[in-house]
Amino acid sequence: MSRFKDLESQLESTDHQLRLLQKISRFMAREMSLSDALQGIVSLVVEFMACDSCLLYLLQGQELILVASNNPQPDTIGRVRLKLGEGLTGWVARERRLLSVSREAYLDPRFKLFTDLPEDSYDAFLSAPVIVRNRVTGVINVQHRQPHFHNGGEMELLTTVGELVGSLVALSLVDQVALRSADVLDLVMAPARRG
Repeated sequence: MSRFKDLESQLESTDHQLRLLQKISRFMAREMSLSDALQGIVSLVVEFMACDSCLLYLLQGQELILVASNNPQPDTIGRVRLKLGEGLTGWVARERRLLSVSREAYLDPRFKLFTDLPEDSYDAFLSAPVIVRNRVTGVINVQHRQPHFHNGGEMELLTTVGELVGSLVALSLVDQVALRSADVLDLVMAPARRG
């Protein structure tokens, strides 16, 4: 009977993750501002991952800039900045690696304190790079107030969310007029025709 309960629990978890990814994909399909879509994704991550905080940073030059938060403080969005390699978030961007700290993240030697961010006192920290075409373009962080062991499913889910955010960022850079008038087949076949 316990095997059945384990399978049932795994199925529920997979269904839960799939619903999050479906909702994020809808932001990619809709015509809306990148800022609104990123804010929506952050809210969904908090809801579906049952965490206390989600912060999203995008890379501009050599700096990561906070662009979305589920608890935005008045002076943090667009103003909190980290250099590549600075703090846990900067480390994730520089190293292009997932980072999971289950407890006392604020004691990690890579940690950087921001007095404007209440999340700096949270215990658990999970962070994944935002990737576009194999290039880091940002970082997404999930935090818990209390110690929290991040399981493999949570790590894989945040990694996938980071990849989807990267695709959304890339889509936002596409010329919308050209996209509306383009023949999709021409986009696919153009490289073959040049060769």
